Amino acid sequence: MFIAMNRFKIVPDLESDFEAVWKSRETYLDNVPGFISFNLLKGPRKEEYTLYASHTSWKSRKDFENWTKSENFRRAHAGAGSRKSFYLGHPEFEGFEAIMNS
Repeated sequence: MFIAMNRFKIVPDLESDFEAVWKSRETYLDNVPGFISFNLLKGPRKEEYTLYASHTSWKSRKDFENWTKSENFRRAHAGAGSRKSFYLGHPEFEGFEAIMNS
């Protein structure tokens, strides 16, 4: 299994706008080979930002990499640049290979 995460630092008081975008967008993940699950996680709020993470689970790293090269990926991320006002900096990607799984 492979876990792909992006961490987002969101400007204070724009959290509900950020969440609304995620709740209303089409991810195009449902029929992607190897896709297992998606979660949007809300972390701690600090004075400068609120931390969020998108979390996807995949059968393999290769499945995730294929997704990032697909037309569905481009469609899912279309217009992301128009919402730069939500973010403090760029999202930070982290990828993890599962060692133990239960």
